[in-house]
Amino acid sequence: MTLRPGPTAAFIERLPIIPNRPRLAFALTGVICIFALGLRWVLDDAFPPGYPYLTFFPAVIISSFLFGPRPGVLAALLCGLFAWYFFIPPRHTFALGDGTITALLFYIGVVTVDIALVHLMQAANRHLALAREQLRELADRHGELAARSDILFQELQHRVGNNLQMVGAVLSLQMRGLKEETARRAISDAAQRLQVIGNIQRRLYSPDGERVPLDRYIGAVTEQIRASNGWDGITWNVAIEDGIILKPDRAVPVALILSEAIANSLEHGLRGRETGRIDITAARGPGCVTLKVSDDGAGLPDTFQAEAANSIGLRISRVLAEQIKAEYGLSAGETGAVMRLSIPED
Repeated sequence: MTLRPGPTAAFIERLPIIPNRPRLAFALTGVICIFALGLRWVLDDAFPPGYPYLTFFPAVIISSFLFGPRPGVLAALLCGLFAWYFFIPPRHTFALGDGTITALLFYIGVVTVDIALVHLMQAANRHLALAREQLRELADRHGELAARSDILFQELQHRVGNNLQMVGAVLSLQMRGLKEETARRAISDAAQRLQVIGNIQRRLYSPDGERVPLDRYIGAVTEQIRASNGWDGITWNVAIEDGIILKPDRAVPVALILSEAIANSLEHGLRGRETGRIDITAARGPGCVTLKVSDDGAGLPDTFQAEAANSIGLRISRVLAEQIKAEYGLSAGETGAVMRLSIPED
């Protein structure tokens, strides 16, 4: 939607022209009146009797339209005198008869209405142009504020992400001074989760302020984990349906659940193997988006029950799934284990 008028509307809104040069406006008005007199004189034989004002009404309207009400009044006066003297019987005299008075009163009424209507139209156009200019200024100001807000918000996103990753790095440094294996493992897991959260927090929005599609930030999480695990023999297959965009309050929990599922595949399903495969898929279903992580590892014990498992990672995944009202499941696949997360699209 544009706030700029077309060429015709822009010209009309600039009327009357030359408002600061009244002498020129009055002179041009006189020229228009003389031209109307000449035209009426030439066409006199073509007009039937009783129509003395046919060319003078347009002259009054054009003068008012181009130069304003005062030149319009001058045009009305000149044209009235021309018509009275040259074309109202008895011609070539300013005699006043009953018919002459009626004709002049008719003329005065018509030109008064014409000048008033033109003046009111131009006043309305000036108000419209002023309102449009004010609206354009407000729109420009709003656009500047919106752009500034987007920049500040994106900067905040990056700062939060950087701070979280810094905390994760500090925890990793702290872990080096610990010798107790359980403590080292706990701090290592916490540092990794903070690194994932920080990375996703920075990627939730693109530079233009739009939310990032699922395939981009799942690819980022997968790449981060693949780069940090050091297992060159693992084959990663990632297939995410295009165009899936989750709300920001769901993006981080989904990324953490994904990270826990990949960690389980690496640490349990593929432990002790030099090669293996991890498949990550996401696709739309009826009313939900289904995310799956599967591997070709050792699989789950026959007695395994996800609800009863005491693993910290599984407990975190279940809590996060409940938080975003998603259905979480961990089960045996044809080969290895399968984590399935069904996220509602509402």
